[in-house]
Amino acid sequence: MSRPALALYQPDIPGNTGAILRLGACLDLDVHLIKPAGFDLSDKALRRAGMDYLAIAALIEHVSYATFDTWRRATGRRLVLATTRASTSCHDFAMAADDIILFGRETAGVPDQIHDQADARITIPMRQGARSLNLALSAAMISSEIIRRFGIPPDPSPQGQT
Repeated sequence: MSRPALALYQPDIPGNTGAILRLGACLDLDVHLIKPAGFDLSDKALRRAGMDYLAIAALIEHVSYATFDTWRRATGRRLVLATTRASTSCHDFAMAADDIILFGRETAGVPDQIHDQADARITIPMRQGARSLNLALSAAMISSEIIRRFGIPPDPSPQGQT
């Protein structure tokens, strides 16, 4: 069963990245990390936030946005940018099973060129005057929408069978 994946564009904060990797591990979502990251991937804060879930997380690293984009286009997957500059709610968007939801850097989002290249842009509805949510919270909210639409795949391990 194909499911949307999460992608992090040059993340700055190891704790957020660790939390998103843990989220991906728990919900069986691939997490693509587009380098360079603003921290060493062996960072203690990353390990603390991801805990022992990092061992089961599906982390796919890309050395640059160009290599990520080449891979994405070759696989025919749509790039959906989560941004405060969108008008379409993540709840109203017609998400496809193989979409990649891209989240920008905590400090700067994504460059305009990448913003313009996205196949679609979605946002999380917020009250007027609120600027943005924490990256890990945003990823969790959109992942919740993925679960609502596509479910969580059954656990193939012997422990997950009843």
